[in-house]
Amino acid sequence: MKNLNTILFGTFLAVGSFISFNSCEKSGSCDETNISKAGDDDSHNMGQNCMQCHTSGGKGEGCFTVAGTAYNEAQTSTLNSGTIELYSGPNGTGNLVTTVKIDSKGNFYTTASVSINGLYPAITGPTGQKQYMGSALSSGQCNSCHGVSTGKIWGN
Repeated sequence: MKNLNTILFGTFLAVGSFISFNSCEKSGSCDETNISKAGDDDSHNMGQNCMQCHTSGGKGEGCFTVAGTAYNEAQTSTLNSGTIELYSGPNGTGNLVTTVKIDSKGNFYTTASVSINGLYPAITGPTGQKQYMGSALSSGQCNSCHGVSTGKIWGN
């Protein structure tokens, strides 16, 4: 009986650890404000689609309009600072619509009201050099494509 209890307890710990690793911790609503800030380290689940949880009816705190993870140029680790800027025209032309800071874990996110369609993103990494995305956005779920069907978002 002792061995069975040890096996069951060990299985419980393994399953419990797996479930808590990928879950969003808070049950929120779209009325909550949640915006990444330079130096913050409250974010989690780098590289995953943030809007699996941070959406209406989801378990994340607030409903993100733009969210993702930024990496270094080699795409081997996340950036610990920088910005994502959204412009009305390609390559930083037109109007700067909004700026979202990259936190210390490489994540960027905002619950601010932003109409994403047709905006062009630019990333500025710690060196100050900008990288532009050549096509307009159709979604603010950056990690739903980047790191899945296209390269990771990176800056330097």
